[in-house]
Amino acid sequence: MEDKVLDAMKEAGKPVRPGEVADKLGVDSKEVSKAIKTLKEAGKIHSPKRCYYAPVE
Repeated sequence: MEDKVLDAMKEAGKPVRPGEVADKLGVDSKEVSKAIKTLKEAGKIHSPKRCYYAPVE
């Protein structure tokens, strides 16, 4: 799930909200939020502004 979320964020090309990623992937936003938490702890994504996430370049 983390890989799918990260790929969706890279495709978007801009900071996205968890709900947008969930819609794009067709999954529950709770799953996306869990994946985002894991990715953030791993340092693979960051939050440029509140409730928006983007891959670390």
